[in-house]
Amino acid sequence: MKKEHLILSVVLMTAIIVSSCGRSVSNEKTSSKEKAPSNEVTVVEEVTAIEELTIGSQIWMTQNLNVVKFRNGDSIPQAKTNEEWKTAEKNKQPAWCYYDNNQKNGEKYGKLYNWYAVNDARNMAPKGWHIPSDAEWTILEKQLHKKIKDTNHIKTNASKHNVNNLFGELSGYRTSNGKFWRLGLCGGWWSSTERNGRYALGRNSNGISNKLGGLNEDISYGSKGVGLSVRCVRD
Repeated sequence: MKKEHLILSVVLMTAIIVSSCGRSVSNEKTSSKEKAPSNEVTVVEEVTAIEELTIGSQIWMTQNLNVVKFRNGDSIPQAKTNEEWKTAEKNKQPAWCYYDNNQKNGEKYGKLYNWYAVNDARNMAPKGWHIPSDAEWTILEKQLHKKIKDTNHIKTNASKHNVNNLFGELSGYRTSNGKFWRLGLCGGWWSSTERNGRYALGRNSNGISNKLGGLNEDISYGSKGVGLSVRCVRD
């Protein structure tokens, strides 16, 4: 009898130990799963509502570009001080800023970019869009001026095709030495076309003449280190 009791006790103890070990292993696995670092990468995309306008054979954005990343997800460096802005030009590196370094200006006017951001191989234009070349700007100029000169369109629908309506609020610019100028009085927009080692081509408007003009190199307006707006055209 004692022998039977002894055998029963050994069986019970073995069952308890096995059960306990099972729970321990299970808990360790659960704990391991909870603590294991995740290998998943969360990509946060910038989503911007893009308004557009068809002019002749082209489709243009009706607002200035306002992105902080290249198309591949790399950040476009923000220059928060005059020194950072000048350093970016010296090193021929991309940079953007808000006019007067004030974020509220970005909400209304978009961002100002140097030409090194425009010309970067990582591409700052949203998918389906691109930075217009000088030739594409010339096509736009001809289409706009044709609409304005056509008296039939002036009375009907030319108003939405003029320079002031297409480019809206004029965002001023930032000089290569970091100073901000002429917010609301003039606007400048880069093209993807390089003029030479120091200058790139683009367009400007003073908001009065209702015409687009070339960037004025006499005041270093087209210098690659200047901060101008960017407007994209459909691929």
